[in-house]
Amino acid sequence: MGSDNLDKGYEPSGIEEKWYKYWLDNGLFKAEDKSDKKAFSIVIPPPNVTGVLHMGHALNNVVQDIMCRYRRLLGYNVLWMPGTDHAGIATQNVVERDLATKGQTRDDIGREEFIKQVWKWREKKGGAIINQLKRLGASCDWDRERFTMDEGLSDAVRKVFVRLYKEELIYEGQYIINWCPRCKTALADLEVEHEEKDGYFYYIRYPFANKKQGLTVATTRPETMFGDTAVAINPDDDRFKDLKETHVLLPLTDKTIPIIRDDYVDTQFGTGALKVTPAHDPNDFNLGEKHGLEKLKVIDEDGFMLEGAGEFKGLDRFECRQKAVEALKEKGLLVKQEPIKHSVGHCYRCKTIVEPSISKQWFVKVEPLAKKASRAVRSGRTRILPENWSKTYFEWMDNIRDWCISRQIWWGHRIPVWKCPDCKAVIVEETDPTNCPTCGSKEIVQETDVLDTWFSSALWPFSTMGWPNNTDLLKTFYPTNVLVTGFDILFFWVARMMMMGIHFMDEVPFDDVYIHALVRDEHGKKMSKSVGNVIDPLKVIDEYGADAFRFTLAAFAAQGRDVKMS
Repeated sequence: MGSDNLDKGYEPSGIEEKWYKYWLDNGLFKAEDKSDKKAFSIVIPPPNVTGVLHMGHALNNVVQDIMCRYRRLLGYNVLWMPGTDHAGIATQNVVERDLATKGQTRDDIGREEFIKQVWKWREKKGGAIINQLKRLGASCDWDRERFTMDEGLSDAVRKVFVRLYKEELIYEGQYIINWCPRCKTALADLEVEHEEKDGYFYYIRYPFANKKQGLTVATTRPETMFGDTAVAINPDDDRFKDLKETHVLLPLTDKTIPIIRDDYVDTQFGTGALKVTPAHDPNDFNLGEKHGLEKLKVIDEDGFMLEGAGEFKGLDRFECRQKAVEALKEKGLLVKQEPIKHSVGHCYRCKTIVEPSISKQWFVKVEPLAKKASRAVRSGRTRILPENWSKTYFEWMDNIRDWCISRQIWWGHRIPVWKCPDCKAVIVEETDPTNCPTCGSKEIVQETDVLDTWFSSALWPFSTMGWPNNTDLLKTFYPTNVLVTGFDILFFWVARMMMMGIHFMDEVPFDDVYIHALVRDEHGKKMSKSVGNVIDPLKVIDEYGADAFRFTLAAFAAQGRDVKMS
């Protein structure tokens, strides 16, 4: 009786909406700052404010949601802390593209107006990813949503920078950085994506000063040759034991450069002679420091050749490569050219080939911080699951280089450093100074760079809970119980949260790090917009409902290997 009124099939949309609203209206996801119940907490990996929900987000949040709902059923006081990341380079690119449609650039409107435009964009469109997480059914405590540029988090960033600087763990220095000529900013090692490309090994003869014979070096980047300030050989290499020459001529120039001996040179690789370009290669930079070599920059911020490139000055770096190779052939200095496949670094945002370049930047001295973060995992205080990922973590932490934290963009936390042009004092304070404390000058100038986005997200587990104030929330829920993430940000984010948490809270940020699988297409390929193999989670939810979608992801994820979906 009355069964004719029932729908033929289950229609999830109305039902899921109804119950999600009921849960929110009844505050079922709310955490209590203080409670007699046992606490359980997770901080969400903050998605980029520019982001839209993709399959990786969906899997990541479904796993967190299962953990949080399960603990609530067991009667725990559960905090699932939500929020978004200001995503410096990505957000700046979005707003710059928007300006370009009106025929404007950021320089046309100036820094202050540009920042206003970004905030406007964020108010209008920055909430999309949060609404999409709600459609997925995520049971975060939405009243606590944080943003890496909100007032409280900005104060925390400032406090951390000032303290690290005063502890001599932040410094400004010349160093080789990865430079993106398109985004016009430095990139951390981790923001460089390496891709296999076809290229060549160019074998170039550097004649001895008497113009007879010479040393042959092999390089994939002949355009950097103009910045060579030495050729290095290994003192134990038998091929050079009778070498009396001390200098070679730098091809295509009128310069003479020294031959240096250093056991850094790999006798098994190439010709045994290594061109040394301290301003355009990190290993050469270290050799240059050791041997007191000149650091000659020959490629500018836009990727064009500078004065040092002689007749090639003003050419694009890749055009210079072509022209220089032709000139070397003509002069009989190109010994041979071998086709190879090699790994080339690209900017993770715009995919431009990065240029290692010497530059004045701000750095965090990470070695002392990394040691403690390694110890915490080795001692079992924090577990990384599956366990094989701890090997990757240690490999990175034990060979860590100082972290370049300055970015030459406008959107982000501006570095709280002022310089006095009159007495050259450097002022680093938590509140903006109005004059130089050393000489009283009012002409002080603030650093124009902003901090790397990962600097603020490294503080996420404690800054979101009200640090530097010792809040009840912090007392109840820090350290968090588990962090759920993909392996691709194990270094970017997890390692840095470990370093900052231990340093500023004297306690690890989480007991466990759970690394889930990657969602790939049916052939096991990584999903990417350019390949056209992405699946839109929202379309799947529209068609099958969030429950069926979540169940599918959870069932696949339990196998522990990559999730393949058609």
